[in-house]
Amino acid sequence: MAAPMDDMFSLCVDPVKVASCVEIRFIDRIKGKGLFAKKSIKKGENIFTERPLVSAQFLWNALYKYKACEYCLRALETAEQNARRLSGNPGLSLPHPELCKVRLELHQACPQCQVMYCCSECRQAAAEKYHRVLCLGPSEDNPDHPINKLKDAWRSIHYPPETSSIMLMAKMVAAVKQAKDKAHWQKLFSHFCSRTANEEEEIAHKLLGEQFKGQLALLHSLFTSALFDEHLSRWFVPEGFRSMFALVGTNGQGIGTSSLSQWVHACDALELPVQQREQLDSFIDQLYKDIEKETGDFLNCEGSGLFTLQSTCNHSCIPNAEASFPDNNFLLHLSALCDISPGEEICISYLDCCQRDRSRHSRHKILRENYLFSCSCPKCVSQMEEQDVTSEEEEEEEEEEVEAEGETEGDEMEDEMTDV
Repeated sequence: MAAPMDDMFSLCVDPVKVASCVEIRFIDRIKGKGLFAKKSIKKGENIFTERPLVSAQFLWNALYKYKACEYCLRALETAEQNARRLSGNPGLSLPHPELCKVRLELHQACPQCQVMYCCSECRQAAAEKYHRVLCLGPSEDNPDHPINKLKDAWRSIHYPPETSSIMLMAKMVAAVKQAKDKAHWQKLFSHFCSRTANEEEEIAHKLLGEQFKGQLALLHSLFTSALFDEHLSRWFVPEGFRSMFALVGTNGQGIGTSSLSQWVHACDALELPVQQREQLDSFIDQLYKDIEKETGDFLNCEGSGLFTLQSTCNHSCIPNAEASFPDNNFLLHLSALCDISPGEEICISYLDCCQRDRSRHSRHKILRENYLFSCSCPKCVSQMEEQDVTSEEEEEEEEEEVEAEGETEGDEMEDEMTDV
């Protein structure tokens, strides 16, 4: 699962710090490798910062007008533009606009297809890494272009909330195609776990079952038509495509960026007189109420990426580290949630906060279907004697799903994919 250390360090912002903090060890045949602390790490300390091999904005997210740099996913709207759109108030003015660090004057478009980047460096990096293969030129808005047909098929199959993107797979292919050392890039991707089933526990990835056979066949056909390369023929045969699909589904790390969120954090850090602080806090509280009423919880530019080092972190339902994106781009910061001792494994959670609060049975169901393993973390071990029942939250969701299926019975999209 893990890449060689030299490869990983070339992708990290601070490789010296990473080398002194962590090491990768083989655990066992089932868990594979894990990430371990080489020295004491304090609560709140940044363990490492890493950039992804590839990343991509979710296709529905882009369709909903969330503007992000095509390369680093930095939000392209200013906080005020973001707030105006999300609140439905085009005349809204934010106090302290100087706290928004989005610099519109630096934005650049690809001269061929007009895809936007936050700066010339990102545009150049994308062009050198993968964009020459994926650039559609004047066909960017042509629905009949093979890549646009692939994107449209993905959207018709995989509705929000998205957790992955077919474009991660497309960028993997494009990166290898453009690379001078193609074997090196293929080797980097080969270190990610890409198994479609766990034979030991007889678990298969939930989206690779018979019920989704038709959708996967369609994606495979369109993917091959758009991107086939004879040097990567193993990725385009049915089993190779299924493995790539499992790779991005299992290893893809969600990325969220938001100019508005960055502005709010900057406002929170201001030292203000009591009255001004109360006025600013009241303004922000009302703004979020207006946004919730107009837009709901879907607030950020969202996408996912493949992170070599972060992907070696195993799961725990009581994690001692978490990933975040404080730079408002694709740079992943892994921070300690508690003090970590030398030799201790560094674990993140593959579940969100709400999922971690569910019953052991519910947590295991999600992990088995999406990540092909049963968790044996201390929390799960301590709850082994609990009755194997589904938590109330999941029962309610299942009832809603049954009702929705009943309403759409006979519809050709009855078997739509809604989660990867």
